[in-house]
Amino acid sequence: MILGLTLSAFTFLHVVISIVAIFAGLLAVLGLIVNRSFPIINAIFLVLTVLTSVTGFLFPFKGLTPGIVVGILSMIVLALAIVARYIGHLSGGWRGAYVVSAVIALYFNMFVFIVQSFEKVPSLKVLAPTQSEPPFKIAQGLTLLLFLVLGFLSFRRFHPED
Repeated sequence: MILGLTLSAFTFLHVVISIVAIFAGLLAVLGLIVNRSFPIINAIFLVLTVLTSVTGFLFPFKGLTPGIVVGILSMIVLALAIVARYIGHLSGGWRGAYVVSAVIALYFNMFVFIVQSFEKVPSLKVLAPTQSEPPFKIAQGLTLLLFLVLGFLSFRRFHPED
């Protein structure tokens, strides 16, 4: 049991939090691209993305895994995003710090989502059972490319002081 929930119930809660965080993050990043802040969407994204990492750390420990490493990195970039947004108020260099860290945090969530999808969804697991096959590499490569473009566009277009 984790936090009074069975492992399957806790896993379901973690997955729901993660999916809502990803959806809110996509809306937040699209807002950055169109130079809109969407404070509530950004707050939901940041809180739920922190919760995604925190709940991920509560699963039974089986050694240092890529998921734990990504969770640690995610918490670092989320701390920067939160400071940039709520302490730095997106002014000066804090704007860029927020954009970059928010996009990276969302990318980390998507990276893990893809890994978990290829592990848990039977039709994807057949395509890449060891996650070293081309379908997995292509999915991760295209996702990285997409986030590089989203990050570039967000950085170029988001200027809240304008």
